[in-house]
Amino acid sequence: MPHDHHHHHVDPDAGDGKLALAVVVNVGLTIAQIIGGILSGSLAMIADALHNFSDAASLVIAVWARKIARRPADAAMTFGYGRAEVVAALINLTTLIVLGLYLIYEAIMRFFEPQEVIGWMIIVVASIALFVDLVTALLTWRMAKDSVNIRAAFLHNVADALGSVAVIFAGLVIMATGWNWVDPLVTLGIAGYILWMAWGEIGGVVRILMQGTPPEQDVEAIMATAESVAGVQGLHHVHFWMMEEHRAALTAHMVLDAGAWSQADGIKAAVKTLLDHKHGLTHVTLEMECDAHQCRGEPRIGH
Repeated sequence: MPHDHHHHHVDPDAGDGKLALAVVVNVGLTIAQIIGGILSGSLAMIADALHNFSDAASLVIAVWARKIARRPADAAMTFGYGRAEVVAALINLTTLIVLGLYLIYEAIMRFFEPQEVIGWMIIVVASIALFVDLVTALLTWRMAKDSVNIRAAFLHNVADALGSVAVIFAGLVIMATGWNWVDPLVTLGIAGYILWMAWGEIGGVVRILMQGTPPEQDVEAIMATAESVAGVQGLHHVHFWMMEEHRAALTAHMVLDAGAWSQADGIKAAVKTLLDHKHGLTHVTLEMECDAHQCRGEPRIGH
């Protein structure tokens, strides 16, 4: 999950109309695909429909999370509600994984109990689905760059678009050869891709929820930067974590050199300015300790 020090955020209120439109078209498409899958006998199309329904659900969750994330900090959530989007991303990615496993099971069972599939109907419905998938992807693509929440919903849609392509391919092969086993085979391919894509994204989401450090930041380098300021003897009790996708926080005990206590305020301000300039850290809390009364035997990182 990429991070940088100077983010260009999407307007918090922008995009809700696009997301709402994407929800409507995906729900309509899901109904059409389920009907088409039942009439044609295609498991791949029904699989695509189920995934498309999860697209609509993921977009609803994404919109809900965006609204919650805009709430200001209060006594209940002193860091604010920004992590609502991260929780939404976890929900959406988890449903992708569950869906992928379910499709694998259904495809394997279809190999043992093959059913006749109507190829031309698969192609028609899947072509319509592909068009809707591409439209939805365009509606969410720009927002996905700056939000793990929207990115998870976007990945739902990309997987569905590729699934539609695979279903069209299956329909063409079945029409040309009569090989109905191609349908569950394509379903396995769709499921495998869904699992691969969700698994690649979910680690970064879990890292935020586990209060991990930003993956592109080096804690030792950050501490070295702070300790390079004149008057700073060292840091300990360091905690560095992602409050949400684009906001990290640092807290630490900072020991001043002997005789530097009178300059404590200036030293602290200099450390914060340098951390912001070199590492993009703006949420820094430092507990000052003089050399004579510093904590003894405390770890540099954690407590």
